[in-house]
Amino acid sequence: LPDFFRKNYGPTGVSNATPFEGGRSWAGATPELRTIGYDAHGIAAHIGILRRFIKVGEVDLLLAELGLYGVRSDLEGLGISFSMQFVYPVLQQLGVPFAFGTVRHALRNHVERFCRGGLATILSGIPVRSTHPEVYPDLPPTRLEDVLVLVSPIGRS
Repeated sequence: LPDFFRKNYGPTGVSNATPFEGGRSWAGATPELRTIGYDAHGIAAHIGILRRFIKVGEVDLLLAELGLYGVRSDLEGLGISFSMQFVYPVLQQLGVPFAFGTVRHALRNHVERFCRGGLATILSGIPVRSTHPEVYPDLPPTRLEDVLVLVSPIGRS
């Protein structure tokens, strides 16, 4: 998997592939569930799911974070996001009200395709505070990011 992520995330910037050097995956968190698609050429697609609490305003909200989404470049545009419909029942079994993910603004066109069928909504202008996956002496332990937020209703609208 780390090789798959390095190859898929590398073209969007070397720093995006760096967290997967040395065999690391999701830099500090282990997904509860993974959906991995294979074909004759190896790993075709991947998404990780991890239940966690996030703070929305003053409320701690349990949700399923979707991360490490990747599709091999030769398969992009072939309807792989349609496969998320098959992950939906699994998300319902987790008992979460929402699935949540973040992406860089540069990927807006890609994730908009996923949102067309009503599976998710893209929100922008929401400051997201996250922690660094490792302690860096020259950086604060948390950072404020300007990302696109994808929210998918699972247990409630």
